[in-house]
Amino acid sequence: MPKFLQKRIKEAEELTKNNKERILNLAISYGGRPEIIQAVKNIIKKKIPANKITEELINNNLWTAGLPYPDLIIRTGGAKRLSNFLTWQTAYSEFYFTKKYWPEFTEKDLNKALLDFSHRERRFGK
Repeated sequence: MPKFLQKRIKEAEELTKNNKERILNLAISYGGRPEIIQAVKNIIKKKIPANKITEELINNNLWTAGLPYPDLIIRTGGAKRLSNFLTWQTAYSEFYFTKKYWPEFTEKDLNKALLDFSHRERRFGK
């Protein structure tokens, strides 16, 4: 990333470091498959036997370790795919698709997505 953008991100982190109610993840040069591959490599490097490998262990070795799984993924631009985004973490996420592109996605659109989400019955694979 350009230096000026790195500086802005550091400034934003400093300004919001005490915020506890929301989490913002920026997926910059991110890919779900490379994340899983890196988690597996970390586990191998730690010499953990195969019979000790669990979902929790894999989760704890992901780049997003310690962060909650997303409840809702809003996909803009009309696409109906994940495109390698949070491949592991979205197993039980709900999806909302809109044809609007991100710059045109408004607060009203967000409220519509959240209202739609609020009417869903979440079963988490059951």
